[in-house]
Amino acid sequence: MNKNNKIKPRILITGGCGFIGANATEYYLNKHYQVLTLDNLSRVGSEQNLKWLKTLKGEFLFKKIDIRNYISLTKVFNEFKPDLILHLAGQTTVTGSIENPREDFEINALGTFNVLEAMRNFTPKASLIYSSTNKVMGELANIPIQEEKKRYSFKNLKGISEKQPLDFCSPYGCSKGCGDQYVLDYARIYKLNTIVFRQSCIYGSRQFGIEGQGWLAWLISSLIFNKPVFLYGTGKQVRDVLDVSDLINAFDLAFKNIKKTKGKAYTIGGGPKFAVSILEFFEILENISEKKIIYKIKPWRLVDQKVYISDISSAKKDFGWIPQITPIEGIKIMYEWILQNKHLIDKSGIFKNSKTKI
Repeated sequence: MNKNNKIKPRILITGGCGFIGANATEYYLNKHYQVLTLDNLSRVGSEQNLKWLKTLKGEFLFKKIDIRNYISLTKVFNEFKPDLILHLAGQTTVTGSIENPREDFEINALGTFNVLEAMRNFTPKASLIYSSTNKVMGELANIPIQEEKKRYSFKNLKGISEKQPLDFCSPYGCSKGCGDQYVLDYARIYKLNTIVFRQSCIYGSRQFGIEGQGWLAWLISSLIFNKPVFLYGTGKQVRDVLDVSDLINAFDLAFKNIKKTKGKAYTIGGGPKFAVSILEFFEILENISEKKIIYKIKPWRLVDQKVYISDISSAKKDFGWIPQITPIEGIKIMYEWILQNKHLIDKSGIFKNSKTKI
């Protein structure tokens, strides 16, 4: 067969106009995949990302579909026949799940079930990576922590591994955890090539952070637009942050090593070396922007983990993944992107009827 006639690999990305999905679409277009992006365009910034995606070179397709609609999904899977599915669509905030738990369940639990059923019935040889969350671990209240000058830290652990018992605090934790377990069970029962990524704090370009999710982008935007900042808790809360390009590299490596990774869950984040507290983030951002962050302290939010750091050793062992972009580098890149795209941020309406939360 002529190389020019070789069939290109096909990838289907649910939630492909979100910030992770848009970056993943660009990545796989550059690798000469055929990319089909599904999105219902309900999330802030998704329409702006779609307009950008349509300007990229490569075989890009888009369908406006809600993953709650199983019939629409079956038609797509049957016609497109993807080799890889990145299931990134979801309701993404704890606050949103508390306000509307039924919608949260239908999107995250039922929507994930629909994707798995479409895969099982029409593309059982494909591979799927599910974007889960560290919130399936709950508050981690039984893990001893200690308070330092600018951060909380684990007393006896370097990070949370896949062996940590799940504890679904909040409707969001329940719905994402339900999808998480379905993805793993479909590998066991139906022998599908499915993988779970329990992701920590992902950030990067094309992220339209809102008050309940995407705090790095949200606070950068708040600073640039001179909006008030409310800090919930002490500011010593710690997360291991991960640039989106490192996450997408993990997607690709896990897919390439599917014989070893299928049926497994991985804790994915920046790891201990890339862990920062909110106060430490403020210092980094002030140095980059040369502006002082003025904030007001508010009470703790429900089910907020004081420390979450991923143990990423399993990902390194199974598919050779190590994050490369340091928080200082990544935050600078995101700051510059938001600064250069103020018109998009303003048009997205992220500040409409909102207060800054962390």
